[in-house]
Amino acid sequence: MNPYCDPETGICTPSSFEDLQSIGQKKLTEKTEIIYVGDPMCSWCWGISPDLIKLRDYYRDKEVGYRVVVGGLRPGGGDAWDDKMKDFLKEHWGHVNEVSGQPFGYKLMELEDFNYDTEPACRGVVAARPLVGDSEMEFFEEIQRKFYVDSEDPGKIEFYQSICEKFEIDYQKFTTRLQDEEVRYETRNEFALNRQWGVQGYPTIVLLHQDQLFMVAHGYATFDQMKSQITKTMQEVTKD
Repeated sequence: MNPYCDPETGICTPSSFEDLQSIGQKKLTEKTEIIYVGDPMCSWCWGISPDLIKLRDYYRDKEVGYRVVVGGLRPGGGDAWDDKMKDFLKEHWGHVNEVSGQPFGYKLMELEDFNYDTEPACRGVVAARPLVGDSEMEFFEEIQRKFYVDSEDPGKIEFYQSICEKFEIDYQKFTTRLQDEEVRYETRNEFALNRQWGVQGYPTIVLLHQDQLFMVAHGYATFDQMKSQITKTMQEVTKD
């Protein structure tokens, strides 16, 4: 299977992205913020999700921003939905559950056909962004929960209806954005952007400070590990 998810490092490696050269690099800002690069259909991103929300909440009152950049683990999908693929997922999801404690359901494996295309789920996050405000991570997590626990397909528009209801979002407004070409472009732009940053797997958490990126975590990490790395980095970059 490509991408490959490593049980030792807690990293899911993305597939190549053909649009990379067609989208210009976006300038960073001088704002200090934590940037989470992840994909709703990356299993290690599901594993790390509670720790990331805890990290965001911890830094909310410390003048450190928090931003999500959707990764694009497997835009377009295309892997054969066969016994080999299903066995891989069962084993891998079991390992993520063991390490993180996050729940998984396995009814997805009963489907005769499924395309592991992660672009629609990422686009769902981008479409919801201006509608959910500070709850973007929770919306991201609900997509993960509905996929990983409830075994539903994020590639179907109706997948998002109950999530919109939960966040009191106008479902029609959301679906209009989900299918909008500008949102599709913005999603592809984030896929290209994180690759231009040199991100080679998800989840990746970086700290942006004075227009520079510093690695916080590449792969699964706990809240304490990420907090410790941010503290160490800030001490280094702010010392006289």
